[in-house]
Amino acid sequence: MKTRFLHCNINVLDIEKSIAFYGKALGLKEAKRNDQKNFTIVYLSDGSTDFQLELTLLKDRKEPYELGDNESHIAFEAEDFDAAHELHEEMGCICFENHDMGIYFIEDPDGYWMEVIPQR
Repeated sequence: MKTRFLHCNINVLDIEKSIAFYGKALGLKEAKRNDQKNFTIVYLSDGSTDFQLELTLLKDRKEPYELGDNESHIAFEAEDFDAAHELHEEMGCICFENHDMGIYFIEDPDGYWMEVIPQR
């Protein structure tokens, strides 16, 4: 059996704030939107791969999501790692750095961690 990786979903509390964050922090752009009575789903794309990040807003949800210990994450490769790090420092969203491995993590408005790695 052959499969293809399509997207990864995260639930958010403020869809527009999340779209703005991922646009500024990682260059992702809205590719598709499904707006329904009880939920909104927005797919974000980097424009160069088929993979998309799916943001889901459950319109009646008001309390933050339980994210555990943030052991689950999504990784992004930065073409210019130093420039990405500088931007993320300015944004104040770097939440953990592993200098030995040469990587760091940023935290989105809902507390999800995204790993940033240099292009290899």
